[in-house]
Amino acid sequence: MNFERLKEKLEILADAAKYDVSCSSSGGTRKNKKGGLGDSSVSGICHTYTEDGRCVSLLKILLTNHCIYDCAYCVSRSSNDVKRAAFTVEEVVDLTINFYRRNYIEGLFLSSGIFKNADTTMERLVRVAKKLRTEENFNGYIHLKSIPGASDELMQEAALYADRLSVNLEIPTESGLKLLAPEKNRQDMLNPMKYIQNGIAQYKDEKKIFRKVPKFAPAGQSTQMIVGATNENDLQIIKVADHFYKNFSLKRVYYSGYVPVLEDKRLPSLTTEVPMLRENRLYQSDWLMRFYGFKAEEILDPGMPFLDLEVDPKLSWALRHLHQFPINLQTADYQMILRIPGIGVKTAQKIIQARRFQVLNMDHLKKLGAAINRAKYFIDFNAGNAYLKYLTDKNFRKLLVGGSSSKFHNQFSQQLSLF
Repeated sequence: MNFERLKEKLEILADAAKYDVSCSSSGGTRKNKKGGLGDSSVSGICHTYTEDGRCVSLLKILLTNHCIYDCAYCVSRSSNDVKRAAFTVEEVVDLTINFYRRNYIEGLFLSSGIFKNADTTMERLVRVAKKLRTEENFNGYIHLKSIPGASDELMQEAALYADRLSVNLEIPTESGLKLLAPEKNRQDMLNPMKYIQNGIAQYKDEKKIFRKVPKFAPAGQSTQMIVGATNENDLQIIKVADHFYKNFSLKRVYYSGYVPVLEDKRLPSLTTEVPMLRENRLYQSDWLMRFYGFKAEEILDPGMPFLDLEVDPKLSWALRHLHQFPINLQTADYQMILRIPGIGVKTAQKIIQARRFQVLNMDHLKKLGAAINRAKYFIDFNAGNAYLKYLTDKNFRKLLVGGSSSKFHNQFSQQLSLF
C-alpha cells in the first residue's frame, strides 16, 4: 500500500465531505458479537459532544469527489478545477478497521460523488458496508449516503448492512434545485426515501411475528437541506421539513448554512457570510416541531416568513401570544407547560410529577432545571409572582433580550483532522 498516496486521498476526500452535516447517529442497536469488532449501540456518533459530555467521532469521507453532475453549490461539481481522488472499496475498509482499532473513530460515514451513474456508485458504497460486516465482522456504526436514482435492489442491500441511510434534498424547494442543479430530479431523491420508509415499516411488522428478522436501517434515515443558496424563506424550509417528518418518517432533517465556495451568478457572492445564526434558529424550530408539539404554521406564518434572529423561536412565539400567559404550573396541562420559555421537555416532565406532592414555587422551579431568567415572566404561582407586571410592559421584549445570553457562537465548525 502506498501510504503517501493514501494519505493524500484521505486529505482530499475528508475535506470534500465536511460540507455534509447529516452525520450524527441515534437509534442504532447493533450489539457486538463474540469475535466481532465494534458496537453501534452508542449514541450521538458525529464530530461533536454527546449529552453526557463525551466527544465522539467517525471516519467521514467521500468514496470519490469525481462527479458527473455540475451542481452550482457543490465544491465537487464537474466544472470545478479541484484535485480529484477516489478510494477503492478495500482502501475504505482498511482505513475504517485500522482507525477503529487505534481508537480514532467509532464508525464510518461514507458519501460519494457520482462515478458513472447512480447504481454504479451505490453498488460500491454497498460493497464497503457489506465487506465490513461480513468479512471484517465489524459491528460499529455505518452511515451510507443513498445515491438518488439508485435501484430498489441496491437500497435493500444497503439497508441490511448500514445503520442509517440518508438522501440529501440539498435545496429545500424543487424550483431551487432546478435553478442550481438542473441535471438532478427531485423524484430520484424521493424514491429511495420512500423505499427505505416502507422497508423499515415492514421490518417492524415482521419483528412482531418472527423472533429473528434481519435488521433494516435500524437507525432510520435522514436528509439535509442547504440554507441560503437560494431565496427560500424560513417558513418554506420548516414546512418542507415537517412534510418529510410526517410523510417519510425521517429521524432527522439537517440544515446547512451555505458556504460560498464558488463564483456563480446564480449563487450569493463569495463575500456573503455563512448564515450560521439562521441555521441555528432552524434547528431550534425543528426541535419545537419534533419534541414540543408545535406546528410549522405556529412557528411562522406568511405575514412573518423569517425566524427572529434576536430571540429563539419559542420565545418569539410567546411574545406574539402574550394573551395565553401567565400559565399556572399547578393546573396547566403538559403541552402548555412545554410552551413556557425557559422550560424544556425534561423540566416539564419533572413539573408534572412534582406538583402532585407540593405546591411549586420559584425555588422549586430552579431546582427542576428551568431557565428562570426567562420562565419567571410567564408563570403564575399560587402564592403570586411579582414578575408578571412586566408582561404588559411596552418594553417587555427589550427586557427579555437584555437579560438573556445565547450559547450560540458564530463560528464555522471544521472537519476534524485525522493526522
